Formats: sequence, structure tokens, C-alpha cells
Amino acid sequence: MNWATAIVLIVLIAAVSGALGRRKRSQQEIERRAEEHPSEREKELENEVTELRERIQVLERIATDENSSEAVEARRIAAEIDKLKETDRQA
Repeated sequence: MNWATAIVLIVLIAAVSGALGRRKRSQQEIERRAEEHPSEREKELENEVTELRERIQVLERIATDENSSEAVEARRIAAEIDKLKETDRQA
């Protein structure tokens, strides 16, 4: 390899690394701006997630509601046990 080829390679490497560096910096800038200013679609998705979380809370409340058949049955059994305890104390 002669000196002219070495110089061309050095210049080529410097140019490529400079281009890659600029590309990386511009990509970081695009990502930073996207985080600062979410798109309309991202806002819609965030609203939808919020609404879905609220729905889940309602469904959880319904599932664990005190008026469910299981809760009614548990209260009935507890009342029956209390009644039996009172009967045993009186006897």
C-alpha cells in the first residue's frame, strides 16, 4: 500500500465516521422532540389506556361486589355460625 492509498483510506474513514456521527445525533434529536411533543395518535392511545383502566376498576368492583352470590352465601353461613354459637352459649 502506498502513501496515496493510505491517505485516501484515512479520508474515507473520517468521512464515514463523521456521517455516522451526524446521523446518530440527528436521530437522538428526533427522539427527543418526539418525547417532548407526542403525536395525536399517541395522545389518543393514552386516553384509550386511561379509559380502559377505569373500565377494569369498575369490573373489579363488580367482581368483588358484596352483593355477589358468593358474598351473600358467605354472609348467610357466617350468620348461621353466629346463631349456633349463641345457641351453644345458652345451653
